[in-house]
Amino acid sequence: MVKYLPLLAAGFVLGSIPFGIIVAKARRVDLKKVGSGNIGATNVLRSLGTIPAVLTLLGDILKGTMAVALGRHFGAGPFLEGLMGISAILGHNFSLFLGFRGGKGVATSIGVIALFVPTAALITGIVWIASVIAFRYSSLGALISFSVLPFAVAFLDNREKLPAALFITLLIFFRHWDNIRRLLSGNERRIGQRE
Repeated sequence: MVKYLPLLAAGFVLGSIPFGIIVAKARRVDLKKVGSGNIGATNVLRSLGTIPAVLTLLGDILKGTMAVALGRHFGAGPFLEGLMGISAILGHNFSLFLGFRGGKGVATSIGVIALFVPTAALITGIVWIASVIAFRYSSLGALISFSVLPFAVAFLDNREKLPAALFITLLIFFRHWDNIRRLLSGNERRIGQRE
């Protein structure tokens, strides 16, 4: 396990890259001072438009996938691959480059599960798309779809990967606690809705 600590650290650093901040800075915008202040694609869409949001989304997804791929390349096995993915998500959520602050981790989590548990990821993605189309809330789509993830892994994938899937789901709920309260109070903004 000790020999994999540098890999886990690399996963955290990789996850820490704040693509939303980088994309916004290229447009001379401080993303933390506009919209919700979040560094993810939803706030980039709300504040800067579609193309910057797509670039942010792809960057955040890719760093999650790359972390799992790195673990796989070094023969880490399912458990440590999951830890690599979680390290990247934690890096996004608590970025080294932003004073250990960060985003919600949805796109990076999608990138992780796309390689880690591809069949379950497909189910999760379909549920996310359906939820977002139906309700127009990014946060609610994430909460519903990642609630499905552990069940999809349990029934469709390697059960060795279930602890990582459960932890990822818990992280999503933890990072969306404020969104949950706003959803319950009716104050959550819909996708594309500006202040």
